[in-house]
Amino acid sequence: MVGLTLGDPAGIGPELAARVVRRMGRTIPLKVLGTKRRARPGVPTVAGARQARHALEESVRLLQSGEIQAVVNGPVSKEWLAKAGFPFPGQTEFYARRFGKTRDGVTMCMVGPRLRVALASTHLSLKRALAGLKTAAIVRSGLHLAALLQALGIRKPRIAVCGLNPHGGEGGRFGKEESTVVAPAIRRLRSRRSLVVAGPEPADTVFRRAAAGEFDGVVALYHDQGLIPAKLLDFDRTVNVTMGLPVVRCSPDHGTAFAIAGKGKARPGSMMAAVRLADRLVRRRM
Repeated sequence: MVGLTLGDPAGIGPELAARVVRRMGRTIPLKVLGTKRRARPGVPTVAGARQARHALEESVRLLQSGEIQAVVNGPVSKEWLAKAGFPFPGQTEFYARRFGKTRDGVTMCMVGPRLRVALASTHLSLKRALAGLKTAAIVRSGLHLAALLQALGIRKPRIAVCGLNPHGGEGGRFGKEESTVVAPAIRRLRSRRSLVVAGPEPADTVFRRAAAGEFDGVVALYHDQGLIPAKLLDFDRTVNVTMGLPVVRCSPDHGTAFAIAGKGKARPGSMMAAVRLADRLVRRRM
């Protein structure tokens, strides 16, 4: 059973969930969590954000009791959740805390038809993400990406690790993080015989090479370094997976899209892909 949270009731989540249930409910058992009571499409409110938060809490209870085996989250507004007292920067961090993990204990991964990306950091300002970049975070995200790729049937994943600076630092001319932070992580990852690890690779070319089939996945060092190419290539089919949890948690790669909510313009492809992937990962785990 896959739980399906509606997300912010004023966004496109409820209409996408309804379409997913109609198209996929006969082949994958789905349980819808949340309500859009008194919500107007395109008009977010604190009350609606509270409804979205309650659905998240309900999904945790059902995951812990075993009533559902995975959860797929509809899109939420981080701005409006914060106004409703939600103390987490995103749903990834919420599930980490609820299942006893630190922020550094889980990894946000994006899985699309042409690109799979793991992020060494998630919802941080660019300044904080770069200042806090650690070898251990790169190793953790690389191992989580490898586990995800192996769960998808790739026995010996080929993983590229991004450099931080332009052109991979150009031998230290543009920065030394490649040698002081990134290279030690790559050496630790290469000690795993089940992996093939390349890097530090210049971030301006490595995603093109991965999309062409040279690598099975890429470790990006901060949020936008990885999400821009992932969403550019496969926006309607990419899935966000939280690795490091004891449960399966996925979500579509897009936001609430308040501007088109209720107008019949939202495309369900990413949410459908998230449900398929959640079901696949649960069956692998079981």
